[in-house]
Amino acid sequence: MEDFDLITLPNGIRVAHRQIPNTKIAHVGIMLDIGSRDEAADEQGIAHFWEHMAFKGTKKRKSFHIIDRLDSLGGELNAYTTKEKICFYASVLDNHLDKAVELLADITFHSTFPEPQIEKERMVILEEMSMYLDTPEDAIQDDFDELVFQNHALGKNILGTTQTVNGFHQKDFLSFIQKNLNTEKIVISSVGSYSTKKLLRLIKKYVEPIQHKNHTHKRSLFNGYSPIVREVKKPISQSHVAIGSTSFDLKSKYRVPFFLLVNILGGPGMNSRLNLSLREKHGFVYGIDAHYSPYIDTGMFSILFATDPKNLKKSYNLVSKELNLLKAKPLGNMQLHKAKQQLKGQLAMSEENNNALMLMMAKSLLDLNRVPDLNELFETIDGVTATQLQELAIECFDMEKMCRLTFHPE
Repeated sequence: MEDFDLITLPNGIRVAHRQIPNTKIAHVGIMLDIGSRDEAADEQGIAHFWEHMAFKGTKKRKSFHIIDRLDSLGGELNAYTTKEKICFYASVLDNHLDKAVELLADITFHSTFPEPQIEKERMVILEEMSMYLDTPEDAIQDDFDELVFQNHALGKNILGTTQTVNGFHQKDFLSFIQKNLNTEKIVISSVGSYSTKKLLRLIKKYVEPIQHKNHTHKRSLFNGYSPIVREVKKPISQSHVAIGSTSFDLKSKYRVPFFLLVNILGGPGMNSRLNLSLREKHGFVYGIDAHYSPYIDTGMFSILFATDPKNLKKSYNLVSKELNLLKAKPLGNMQLHKAKQQLKGQLAMSEENNNALMLMMAKSLLDLNRVPDLNELFETIDGVTATQLQELAIECFDMEKMCRLTFHPE
């Protein structure tokens, strides 16, 4: 992407800004290249807990003042944790940009993790864990990660376990940050109508004083995948199924072609092959999706659906049939053209969302050290051939090499 500015501060933190006219909203985020895969066994869940605790007190603010700071202005303050990232971000009217930048810097770098707040938030997270366990469509995704990645950190639940969450104290958060914080792997991303010069004045005031840190915690790379089939009885009314395997990493030359293939199979469009077969033609499912999640060293491909137990075998056979069709016969010219146009349209619409654009810029810089231009992505998509997609399907859609997890009603 050429139409954004990138500046590296003396402490190593990078600042990316894209100026977009005719918008009154400022979107700003601070993304750290730290996630749940960086946790030791006894730290499982601490990255996500840290995300919660950032709202619970800093050196100059109590919890209420953090929550009220932007909400009272009609803005939004939010955060999320993934396997490889923690992000704090905000959206406000652009005349309150200074307040957003200052608050984000405060909760990211100056949290104090007060013990009374840890005790309160511990209960909140335990409730969050219970909520996920009570929702089979959420629980099966987490359990399937564990099935695919086994004992590796990528397979561990981001929320942690009851035992680990109950054991965290202030010193544990400070230790985790000390081990993992690297200012050279932090990106502040911004999208709004204001100039880069205006943004930098605020960044230099609130972020540049942050001390340079270069604690390089080496991530354990994943290897040793093997297909496993597991069936579990649960107090549910539908059968829930997850099928998939490991896949291509973030820097693989097959990443974009495989993303196109997965989009054809079970992307968000109602015309995906799995949706047309299992929902529109047979009425076996309410929804069915195929997902591809690339990481720095590996990736994961999965298919998720729920169905009435009496239709489970038929549904499974239909999924197998669609996978085999993509292996057996290359797409025709018109099919391939339409698939490419659909993916390009989806990508273009996602870039129209300025908040999503801000987050994408930060993640791309951390993962790829660059932000791909939309036209560059379009050229890559246009270069994908039907033969290439068929070869990827043959390599990746072998049911015998896939893990399968099924939740059966008791």
